[in-house]
Amino acid sequence: MDADCIFCKIANRSIPAPLVFESPDVVAFQDINPQAPHHILIIPREHHSDVGALARSGQEALLGKILSAATQLAAQRGLDASGYRLVTNTGKDGGQTVRHLHFHLLGGRPLGWPPG
Repeated sequence: MDADCIFCKIANRSIPAPLVFESPDVVAFQDINPQAPHHILIIPREHHSDVGALARSGQEALLGKILSAATQLAAQRGLDASGYRLVTNTGKDGGQTVRHLHFHLLGGRPLGWPPG
């Protein structure tokens, strides 16, 4: 855990946030600045700065747990029928604003390409 990380604080419940998914390893909550009708952030409870840091940690199985949570959330919201986007940003040029690995689940409207 990173004591200064807002996502760590949400994951350990020291900052209250309504969770839409919770498991021993993964939590998910609504994005406070949604970019689509459905915009959920999915994070590991344990602090990893980005997807590369997680891969280097030897805990690659955690990526599978995050993806499993994403597909469950998409199905619960009916997004699996029409489609959705799952994205993680890495580093400043990748658009990462919080240095805690997180995936954005976006859906509920047509999503253009390229995204940025």
